[in-house]
Amino acid sequence: MSHFYRQVLPMRKELPTEDRSVDRSVQMPDWKRAVDIAFSLAALPVLALLTLLTTIVMKLTSPGPIFFRQERVGYRGKHFNCYKLRTMLVGADSRVHQTHCEYLIQSNNPMVKIDSRDDSRLVPGSWLIRASGLDELPQIINVLRGEMSLVGPRPCVPYEHEKYLPWEQERFNAVPGLTGLWQVSGKNRTTFEEMMHLDIHYARNVSWWLDLKIILMTVPTLLLQIRDTRRGRESQALSKKSAVGIPAEGAS
Repeated sequence: MSHFYRQVLPMRKELPTEDRSVDRSVQMPDWKRAVDIAFSLAALPVLALLTLLTTIVMKLTSPGPIFFRQERVGYRGKHFNCYKLRTMLVGADSRVHQTHCEYLIQSNNPMVKIDSRDDSRLVPGSWLIRASGLDELPQIINVLRGEMSLVGPRPCVPYEHEKYLPWEQERFNAVPGLTGLWQVSGKNRTTFEEMMHLDIHYARNVSWWLDLKIILMTVPTLLLQIRDTRRGRESQALSKKSAVGIPAEGAS
């Protein structure tokens, strides 16, 4: 658990549990919008190169569209189309994710992603793209359009939003982001409730200094996420071998 989360943890008791509806008076700071535009324009060549490489890989492994568009809920509860690089087979069943999401909300267990195990819906090798966050680079388009920011809570899907309690609505006072306080504070090691507290803490304390710290911590966090995902997949592969009586490598 990161230093950020240890700072926020004592404040959890101070967060209200009554209805905190979206505050329409909250505005996105001018400095934040200026930084978003500058960084996004600078990243466009990277997005173009990544799209080209992904196109080549997709043509070899999984014919179909390169980009994936999904409805999300963002700033002040407004719905918008969020863009990603497609990492799942065409026609993949979205109910798997919905069931997993409902389980995490109800159980309040650590938010381990489905990617950490063998998900048959994924394009071969795409777990690495997802764990590294490269599949979310097309959201630079959403940032340029003002629907997202570089830093902020992740935009949720509508069926997740339907499960939110009244006090959790306060997270929508912040513009959703590519990275955020939750991502660099443990992410898959935190529970759904802890994620909410982190998102609300960010919404109440938006500043250029906090954004800078989150951005600087994002790359180390992604490297840790890749390691954890790889270990999770390796552990599941060993469990499957054990279940069918195949000895692990190095076993006598």
